[in-house]
Amino acid sequence: MRVLITGANRGIGHELAKRYALRGDDVIATGRSDPGLDGVRWTDMDVTDHAAISAASAEHREALDLLICNAGVYRDKLQQLDNGFAPEVWAESFAVNVTGVFLTIQAFLPQLRAASTSKIAILSSQMGSTTNAPGGSFAYRASKAAAINLGRNLATDLQPDRIAVGIYHPGWVQTQMGGKVADITVDASAVGLIERFEALSIGTTGVFETWDGRAHPI
Repeated sequence: MRVLITGANRGIGHELAKRYALRGDDVIATGRSDPGLDGVRWTDMDVTDHAAISAASAEHREALDLLICNAGVYRDKLQQLDNGFAPEVWAESFAVNVTGVFLTIQAFLPQLRAASTSKIAILSSQMGSTTNAPGGSFAYRASKAAAINLGRNLATDLQPDRIAVGIYHPGWVQTQMGGKVADITVDASAVGLIERFEALSIGTTGVFETWDGRAHPI
């Protein structure tokens, strides 16, 4: 299987790339800095840079079985309503978490269509749920809600191409973003997510699930 993972220089993306490579898959990993993963083909690609995305697509023209849109930012963590959430926070949050996802999928559609069956996995967050709305982190929550909406609409439009799209909450994970007090390890999240990606099919396209297989309220 050939898989491409964005934001693979650290955290969940790094662990996913490592695990796919260890099991013998052809892994193309992208991000802003090469972490030196064994058995992985690395490509520098900032998802906010359209030219870089286009160049990566031109470099990797082979059929693609799985595209994992993992790259993400959380710039408004702990910011306060009265004095936080500057315009640049909103701009970067949407540029990475939404626009970057769309432009990456758009650029690699020929490779996805060239595979006999292919899948797109979008890592969103439970914080993007509009059903569960505890407040705060407005830019992050709004961008992740938009990522869920994007994924579900892409699932509709790509169904005739037999490209399945799944959206996933990876858990509150012990990463640089999640912090040391988070609920689960990177290992646990990656193992669960790989199981979810394998279970995804054209019959379940458009799902929004947790890393451990539970349907999440949208």
